[in-house]
Amino acid sequence: DIEHEGGAISLCTKVNDVEVTPKGTILVHTSGLDQAEYTLETDIVVNSSGLDAPHLAHRIHGSQTWLPVPKYAKGNYYALQGCRAPFTHLVYPVPEQAGLGVHITRDLGGQARFGPDVEWIDVASSDDINYTVDSARAESFYDEIRKYWPNLPDNSLSPDYSGVRPKLLDVRTNNIVYDFTILGPETHNIEGLVHLLGIESPGLTSSLEIANVVLERLGIGNNHC
Repeated sequence: DIEHEGGAISLCTKVNDVEVTPKGTILVHTSGLDQAEYTLETDIVVNSSGLDAPHLAHRIHGSQTWLPVPKYAKGNYYALQGCRAPFTHLVYPVPEQAGLGVHITRDLGGQARFGPDVEWIDVASSDDINYTVDSARAESFYDEIRKYWPNLPDNSLSPDYSGVRPKLLDVRTNNIVYDFTILGPETHNIEGLVHLLGIESPGLTSSLEIANVVLERLGIGNNHC
């Protein structure tokens, strides 16, 4: 759809730095797999880089507002083995402060999985994240799952996969920000720039209302997605 509307997609491209010119345009300095450096001059930048969005926001020169820092919440999942779960639907417990709680999901083949938990990880960037699931964390899963399935057999959970949620830390208060943040020119005084920070999946990929808010912050007519 982007290319059909005249846009271009640049894969495997790293944003190294962003700066605002005296005339108000934005320079985006990038490099590709060949390590060659390229600079794009534009009037609009939407920082929707997921886990790395706060890092990119801090690399943009000229911002005149506070910016949160990333706080990564790893969520581990375990697969049920050796038996079948007595559920034919999803089961969600009461959500905890930083996550949805250890719930059960089933894939199209009937495989049951439990998760996610909340494991705070301290890494410099998303490149340093270890997605391996620690088998020792399964012990806490048994307690949580048995709140709604008391007969869960011992030794029936095996490490499956993990994901990471992009939480935010407010450095002014040293508190976790439990909602996402959209920062436009009205907060950082850089025209044409919008930051989408701390938005978990599937927010960036499915919420057209977020796209509408971005258009409003950029002052782009009455367009709606």
